[in-house]
Amino acid sequence: MINVKNKLEINELVEHFFRHESGKLMAMLTRFFGPHNLLLVEDIVQDTLIEAISNWTYKGIPENHVNWLYTVAKNKALNVIKREKYQEKYIFENLHDAKIHQQIDPATIDLFSEESIVDDQLRMMFMCCHPSISQDSQVALILKTLCGFSISEIAKAFLTNNENINKRLVRARKAIRENKIPFSVPSKQQIDLRVDAVLEAIYLLFNEGYSASNGDDVIRKDLCQESIYLAEIIATHKFISNKSKPYSLLALMQLNAARFKAREDENGDIITLSEQDRTLWDYQMIGEGFSNLEKAAQNKVFSKYHILAAISAYHCSAADFESTNWGNILSLYESLLTIDNSPIVILNYSIVLAKTGKIIEALAELGAIEDQREMKSNHLFYATKTEFQIALKQYDLAKGTLKKAIALAPLSKEKRLLKNRFTTYFNKK
Repeated sequence: MINVKNKLEINELVEHFFRHESGKLMAMLTRFFGPHNLLLVEDIVQDTLIEAISNWTYKGIPENHVNWLYTVAKNKALNVIKREKYQEKYIFENLHDAKIHQQIDPATIDLFSEESIVDDQLRMMFMCCHPSISQDSQVALILKTLCGFSISEIAKAFLTNNENINKRLVRARKAIRENKIPFSVPSKQQIDLRVDAVLEAIYLLFNEGYSASNGDDVIRKDLCQESIYLAEIIATHKFISNKSKPYSLLALMQLNAARFKAREDENGDIITLSEQDRTLWDYQMIGEGFSNLEKAAQNKVFSKYHILAAISAYHCSAADFESTNWGNILSLYESLLTIDNSPIVILNYSIVLAKTGKIIEALAELGAIEDQREMKSNHLFYATKTEFQIALKQYDLAKGTLKKAIALAPLSKEKRLLKNRFTTYFNKK
C-alpha cells in the first residue's frame, strides 16, 4: 500500500491517478460497448472513481493502483452485461468489438490488453472529431471523454458557462447515436482533415495545465504530461501523412514544459520569466522540443503551432532574459496575427512590442481589444496594461488598472503576485 497522511491526500492522489487513466478507461470501454453507449461508459468510469475514493480512504492506495482501477472498471462493465435485462442486449446486439461476440464467457473478455491501449485512444480521438459533430462540440467531447476534464474546466477553457458545455456534449452524443459514428481510425484520405480538432483539444488541455484556471496550483503538471502523451500518439501514428502540425504542437508543449521547475519558488509562488533561474530548466526536454520542431519543418506546412513553438525556442535558447531576441519574436507574432488575430494573440503581441521599446504602440494594441468579452474578465490583460502605464508614468491610471487585475485573478498565488507589485509600485509599505 502507498502511505498517505489524510483523506485530502487520498482524494488528491485518486484525482491524479484517475486523470492519467480515465481517458484510457473511456476509450477501452467504448470499444467494448460501442460509441452509442457513451453515457453508460461515462457512468462506469465515474463509478470506478467513486469506488476508488471510498476503498482507498479506508484500505489505503494499492501499489498497483492502475491495475486496481482497470480491474474494477472491467468488473463493473461485466456486471452490466450479466444483468438479465442487459445480457442479451449487449452480448448479442450492441457489443462493438466483433471479437467480443465470439466470447462465450464474459468473464474471459480481455478489455485492457496493453497492445490495444494506443489504438483505442486513437479511435476515441477521431470518433470525437467526426465531421457530423460541430467543431466546438468535438473539442468539448474529447476533453470530457479522453482527457478527463470536468464540465467547469471545459467551460473555463472555452470562456463560457457550464450550461453551454453541457449542451455541446448532449449534441455531440446525439450526433454519435443518430449518425452511427464508428469507433475507428479514419481512412488515410480522411485522417489529415480531422486531425486539427484533435490537436486543438490537446492544446487546450495543455493550456489548462500550464496556467490553471482553478485550484491552488499555478501549474497542473499532470494535465501537461497527458497532453504531451496524446500529441506523441498523433505525431507518431503511421497513417498521418502530414505530421507538421502534430510535431510542432509537441515541440511547443515540450519547450514550455521544460521551464516548469523554474516557474515557481519553494512555496509554489510564481516566478516571472525575467527572474527565473535558467539552470533549473530541463535541457533534455528542450532538446527534444528542438528535435520535434525540426521534424515539423520537413513537411513545409506553416501553422500557429509552428510559430508558437519557434517563439518558445527563442526563449529557451537565450542565455538570459536580457539577451532574448525580441525583434525576431516580434516578427513571428506578426506572422501569427495573419492566421490568428484573436484577442489573446494581440495581448501577447503587445507585450513583445513593448519589449522592443514601442510602449505607446503596445498600449494602443490593448485599447483595440479592451472591449472584447475575453479581455474584460482577463486579469493578465489588466496586469499587462498596468506595466505599460507605469512605463509611461501614468501612475494614477495604473493604480486603478492593477486593482482590477487583482480582483480578476482566479488563483490566490496570482493575486499575491499582483498585490506585491501594487506594494512595489505605489505604497511600498
